[in-house]
Amino acid sequence: MSKPAHYAVPDIPDSRLYRGFEAIVGSYWTKAAYRSWRRRKPLGRIDRDLYVRVSRIDEEGLDVKAIWFEREDGSELPAWDPGAHVDVVLPSGRLRQYSLNSDPDDLSAYRISVRRIEPTAGGGGGSVEAHFLSVGDRLILKGPRNAFPFVDSPAGYLFVAGGIGITPILPMLRDVVRRGVPYEFVYTGRSRETMPFLAEIREIVGDHEIQLWPDDERGVPDAVKIISLAPEGAALYCCGPMPMIDAIRAQIPDPQIDTLHYERFSPPPVLGGRPFRVRLEDSDVEVEVGAEESALTAVRRVRPAQAYSCQQGFCGTCRVRVLEGEVEHRDHALADYEREGHMILCVSRAKGTVVIDG
Repeated sequence: MSKPAHYAVPDIPDSRLYRGFEAIVGSYWTKAAYRSWRRRKPLGRIDRDLYVRVSRIDEEGLDVKAIWFEREDGSELPAWDPGAHVDVVLPSGRLRQYSLNSDPDDLSAYRISVRRIEPTAGGGGGSVEAHFLSVGDRLILKGPRNAFPFVDSPAGYLFVAGGIGITPILPMLRDVVRRGVPYEFVYTGRSRETMPFLAEIREIVGDHEIQLWPDDERGVPDAVKIISLAPEGAALYCCGPMPMIDAIRAQIPDPQIDTLHYERFSPPPVLGGRPFRVRLEDSDVEVEVGAEESALTAVRRVRPAQAYSCQQGFCGTCRVRVLEGEVEHRDHALADYEREGHMILCVSRAKGTVVIDG
């Protein structure tokens, strides 16, 4: 299943929009309902730089830090909707994407959460660097942008989060509780110690029953049972490890579920790929791209400093200029006018040989 289209909020003072909305539908509507009403705007690229400082750091379970940012000048941060993320420019210059998981109604600060993954365990170094941040450190954030938009579903929702996959789900949970929309929530993880925000979730949902599914207590989650919990006609939002997402997707389509929305933490597998070659014009080095690997993986063998972030074709960080060759575009980052002469290395492919510039 392809990812949904990008969405973003209009860059207009929120108070003025809300007053107009309130005049139309009545003051009893919550800000969460108002955001839901205005949510469906197509997203262009948002390259806005936000100059922030780290204002607070919390420990949230095993190897997870929740990091809060405030604007350096003390002003409010831009409005955002559940599912949005920011690009964090780390002190080394690495660019990494993290979901916003604070309260969208509170624009005095943003919160992201980072699970530390050592390079020996497959990490790219960004999470380790983020864990060395301290209160007072100054950084640049880009965005926010939304590649995981939270759609309206009057029939209700089923949320499924795995471990650190709780991060984009948390604001969605706040939203449905405030709006009084039917929902069910399943939270999985290796153990309770690896499942961040358990106490905060309980505060949000109150007496509503939720399904906690730690592997060490209940075994591997049962996808069939999970889907059976969904309200009829519900939208399913799933975020977490790929094995969990794949197990859920294997049960779709299911008449109980209207739509499936998911966000993955790993690059998608290459499907239907054919080998091709990439030549780096600045060094005249040519590299083979295998049928089951990305051009990004191949290029980084000879150019380790090649910038990248999402590895899913959304952020545009690994965009390069194409000097020669025919590109098979598979990304969601480039505008139509940019496709002639550019390539997103993490997902797009080529025929024969493509020559790229840095």
